[in-house]
Amino acid sequence: MSTSGHTSSIDATLRSGVDARSQPRAVALWLGFSAAMVFAMAVIGAITRLTESGLSIMEWAPITGTLPPMSQAEWQRVFDLYRTIPQYQLLNQGMTLEEFQTIFWWEWIHRLWGRLIGLVFFVPLVWFWLRGRLPAWIKPHAIMLLALGGLQGFMGWFMVTSGFADRTEVSQYRLVLHLGLAVFIYAYMLWLTFRLLAPAPTRSAPETRSLRRWLVALLVLICITLVSGGFVAGLRAGFTYNTFPLMDGRVIPGGYGMLQPWIANLFENHAAVQFNHRLLATLTLIGAVVFWAYARRQTLPAAAARAIAAIAGMAAVQFLLGVTTLLLVVPVSLGALHQAGALILLGLTLLALHLLRPAEAGRSSRGS
Repeated sequence: MSTSGHTSSIDATLRSGVDARSQPRAVALWLGFSAAMVFAMAVIGAITRLTESGLSIMEWAPITGTLPPMSQAEWQRVFDLYRTIPQYQLLNQGMTLEEFQTIFWWEWIHRLWGRLIGLVFFVPLVWFWLRGRLPAWIKPHAIMLLALGGLQGFMGWFMVTSGFADRTEVSQYRLVLHLGLAVFIYAYMLWLTFRLLAPAPTRSAPETRSLRRWLVALLVLICITLVSGGFVAGLRAGFTYNTFPLMDGRVIPGGYGMLQPWIANLFENHAAVQFNHRLLATLTLIGAVVFWAYARRQTLPAAAARAIAAIAGMAAVQFLLGVTTLLLVVPVSLGALHQAGALILLGLTLLALHLLRPAEAGRSSRGS
């Protein structure tokens, strides 16, 4: 082989290596951006809930609903539809068209953002797939995320319809399902992004095994706390018992178990739902700080140590945000920040878990 031929072969190999490394990073950028959009969607959803805007659009029109009302007559038509439901008749009787437009825009933005997420996810997915730039191992995950996105759109409408007939707001059960699915999609996207950006270690330190178990337990606790917050939002339970640490002068509020069957108190009793969320939030903070203190005594990669410290710090910030939001009777801005804080805490925990994950056999062929 000539020198020039040998040099060309080396150059081709180097270019191939660069392409192999850049492709997962491009896919990671796409997934990470999609996760950021889901994060924003959850915050917009919190604002929509806090402003009681979710029932302002009475129609499900995935294509034509992309555009808002374009004439005075169309505005009046959608307002007249809203005036047929209990929320208007019992809570907002006498609302003007201008006041209706305020709540309409939040719900419209929420739905439009959902459509944009679908577009931002689907179009690059097709492009990556057709160009052969999608790693084989991630293809089934991408299809699953696409299906979950469609399911989430249905769940949103399923939730909204619960407020059209006999209620002045949506069902807290359906709201929690809608929120929970959004959180799962967000976490799923983040985890795939982390796998694409940071390869699995070639070996695992023995001390990380117990840390991972505790971190998984903390992750479960964070998720339960987040779901309990969905019930607080669904029942608007944060607008009562606006003192801390006591509730109506007591540690455990009166009437905690007043509903029958007793289990209904966990999901339908304002006092019980708020108390449970407070308790879970406190346990989450304690768990995060204790875990950080324990992890400091271990020999860990610097990135993992920083992530664990960030978890403890964010847990403290989130706890203070929750208390402040409660004491100020849930202003919209703080309620939205509290929602964002929960998702940031979840993301940091996933990052730490990823950084402490065990070595994987055959990782070079999968790029994970």
